[in-house]
Amino acid sequence: MRGSWTARGGPARPHLRKATATTAMEAKANVFPPHSDDGYRQVLPGVRLKALAHGERMLMTEFRLVAGHCLPRHSHPQEQTGYLVSGHLRLSIGEETFDALPGGSWYVPADVEHGAEVLQDTIAIEVFSPVREDYLPPHDE
Repeated sequence: MRGSWTARGGPARPHLRKATATTAMEAKANVFPPHSDDGYRQVLPGVRLKALAHGERMLMTEFRLVAGHCLPRHSHPQEQTGYLVSGHLRLSIGEETFDALPGGSWYVPADVEHGAEVLQDTIAIEVFSPVREDYLPPHDE
């Protein structure tokens, strides 16, 4: 596999790999979720989310947001980072306001109030640590 690298940073050597039992970590984690347009759920008007890859301490989600809607100010015990794939959001984090455009990213500390106005249809990727149990798919609960 030319150009392929292992998780340890070395070149992949598929001919040297041997079958091993699934580790405890892989059994509890959604390590390589397949791409699918299924699995989104409405959490607020104009706001859908889908859990992507996750493990015991971290969860990645995709949000699809419709222009004209908002995420009301709220807080939670998880730290949160985000990346704007497409669209336009006006984020409020604590006392700061930020216009996020594609390629923009943000960080929300645990227990800090935050919210967003959806200025254009938007796709955002967000990571929560520890895992937000309420965002996991029903079969993972």
